[in-house]
Parts: sequence; C-alpha cells; structure tokens
Amino acid sequence: MSRSTCVIAGGGPAGAVLALLLARAGVPVTLLEKHADFLRDFRGDTIHPSTLQVLDEVGLAEEFHRLPHHRAYRLSARTDDAEAQVADLSRLRSRYNYIAFVPQWDFLDLVTRAAARYPWFTLVMNAEVTGVIREGNAVRGLRYRDRVSGAEHELRATLTVAADGRRSDVRRAAGLVPVEYGAPMDVVWFRLPREASDPQSPFLRASAGRLMVSINRGTYWQLAYLIPKGGFDALRERGVEALRRSVAELLPFLAGRVGQLEDFGDVSVLSVAVDRLRRWHRPGLLVIGDAAHAMSPIGGVGINLAVQDAVAAANLLAGPLLAGGEIPESLLARVQRRRTVPTVVTQFVQRVIQRRVIRTVLSGPARPVRLPRFVRSPVAGAVIRRFVGLGVLPEHVRTPATSQQGERLSQSVDIPAGPPGGLQ
Repeated sequence: MSRSTCVIAGGGPAGAVLALLLARAGVPVTLLEKHADFLRDFRGDTIHPSTLQVLDEVGLAEEFHRLPHHRAYRLSARTDDAEAQVADLSRLRSRYNYIAFVPQWDFLDLVTRAAARYPWFTLVMNAEVTGVIREGNAVRGLRYRDRVSGAEHELRATLTVAADGRRSDVRRAAGLVPVEYGAPMDVVWFRLPREASDPQSPFLRASAGRLMVSINRGTYWQLAYLIPKGGFDALRERGVEALRRSVAELLPFLAGRVGQLEDFGDVSVLSVAVDRLRRWHRPGLLVIGDAAHAMSPIGGVGINLAVQDAVAAANLLAGPLLAGGEIPESLLARVQRRRTVPTVVTQFVQRVIQRRVIRTVLSGPARPVRLPRFVRSPVAGAVIRRFVGLGVLPEHVRTPATSQQGERLSQSVDIPAGPPGGLQ
C-alpha cells in the first residue's frame, strides 16, 4: 500500500489540470489514468479563451501555441437561404480572442509534462480504478488494477478526486448518482478531407429535419451529424449512401468527397447526455468535471467547464493540503458552491437550445429553417461571445507557485493586462 496527499482518478482535462496546479504548489499528488496513453479520438478538442488564460497564468501559453493548432475567431450558422455570424470572438475583451482547435491528446501531454517537472507529481498509466478505500463514512484513497500486469494496488490519500468522466467508476463506488436531464439528439462523428478553397470558420448548418456542425481541423473537416436520440440504428438501416447524400445536400462543397465515407465503420456515435450531481462530495472525496456534470456538446464548452472546476478546486484546497491534516467536507462543499452557478446556467442554456432548436428541427415537420431575428442583434452577439469564450464565472489561478526544487516563488499568480508577446 502506498500513500499520497491527493489521488486523482482520470487523466482528462479536469484531472490533469488539477494535478498540475497542486504539484506546482508543492502538494504530493498522484494521477491515475486508465489507458496506456492519451492517443484516443476525443471530440472535445476546443480550447476556449478561458482555458487559454489559465495556461497563460501557469506559464504554458507559449508552449501550447507551439503545438499545431487552428484558430477560430468567428462562429456562424447557415440555413438553406441565409447565413449569419453567431459570435465574433475577435471582439472579446480578452488577451485571447479565439478558440484554438488542438487534439486533446496534445493538450493532455502538455499539461502532464508540465506537472512532471515537479517532484511531487506522479502519473500512473494503465491504472484501472476498482474501488474506493473507506474508513467509516470517509473515502481514504483508491484501489486500482494495473491493466498490463494485472497486479492490484491500494493508494491511500488525504483527498481523493473523481475526475474520471461521465461514466465515473469512483462516483459509482461512492454511491453518488447524477440527476438526468436528457437530450433530444445523438451525434454521428466522422471526417472528410478539407481543401484550401473551403470555408475557414466552424459553422452550424441547419435545414429541414437536419443539423450538422462543421469544424475546420486544418487538413480535414470534423463533422457532427445530429440525429434524433437513439436514431443511429434507423440511420444505419437507410444505408451509408443515404448519409452521403444528406451530407452532400447540406454541404455542397463536400459533394465530391463524401464517397470517402466508405461505410459506418468510418463513423462514431456520441450518446449525448446532460446530467448533474446534487452532491459533489463525500468526506475525503471530491467529484469534478464530467463526473460531476455531463455537458451537452452545444457550444463545445465541456472541456473548459472541467478546467474551470480544476482551477477552483486547486485555489480552495492547495493551501489546506499543504498544511496537512484532514480536509473538512465543508471545504469540499465550497468547491461545489463555487462551481454550481456556472454549471447550472450553462446546462440551462444548453437545454433551452436542445428543446427549442434541436428538437424542433429534428423531430418537427420538414419545413424551412429560418434563423431567429435576435441572432443577428448586437446584444445577442455579445452574450454568445461571452458565453462561448469565457463562460460564466471564469476562474483564475490563485494557487501558490513553487520552483521545481521546492522553493516557494509566490502566493498567487499575477494576471498581467497586456497581450502576451509572440502570440499574435
């Protein structure tokens, strides 16, 4: 049996960022990741200005921007007879006024490499959590299995954090059950080649009974084809040719490339869920990110909400963890209270859009889709710009900073006002 001050289950954005911030503050932290690497085909690859700001505050902005990435300054929506700019992020009052599209495995590699510069950080790959260690009503660590050797391990900790996604094993082991809010759609993901003459910015394409989101990934388009909830079997029964034909009708510039979608083995399906825990904590345990609140893909804000959770948790918990002793559950409750408003507001907006736009288009009669007049208004543009770019209650890094040798550098990170050099 080994021990750490904090053990985090799940090497996604929430877990990786929390581990970095705690290690940077001098807190011994162990991050358990179920897989052998981060090379999986994630869909949450949008790094929004709020997360870019966090990276800047911990000194990783320049290193991040050296990764291959594409910047989107504007988001638009198209119907059969009109096009409107939904959000102009270039007008955002932030040093970062764009969304950066970066493969999530590159982002996670960057964050965990940065954390590994501190001697208090340990990353354990191939670590499949099998249960929690309990003492009475309190969680005191995790049990996990090495997926290569099959060996069983126990890791005791002052604080255990569940950041292992919407199907969280730790959450289930702790007896925490989320409230389901439902979603009217699932998403069929696939990619097609991109050419230089294609549109630049990501956009929503809406037509009678059909919705698609097109994301410019440089050399290819990442395409999200929305279908009614549970409708993939019906789509597959119609055959891949019907899907190709629908894509070509919605996006004529791709008509000559849809043949590269050979069969349904070239697509993957995201079962959309929106849920939230009523209680994010038990004695000795905190739940954050998708494990605490599964987000709809609307707005692409899920990864950024998870990162904000991690920053808030580190801000409140790093000092008490450094001081030693037990972490009172009342302090874990403060993390939940801090992040409840942005979570509830974001999910409320997503659910309204799901109900009034997506469900109406996908399940209503086949009639022309028109862009609501308010979408074109300056007020709506400003609200959407803020919501997508910075979110509700964006967090800033306030954790203490230490050198890699353990010397305390500062109590918090200063947030400079000007734009970063070399990142234009």
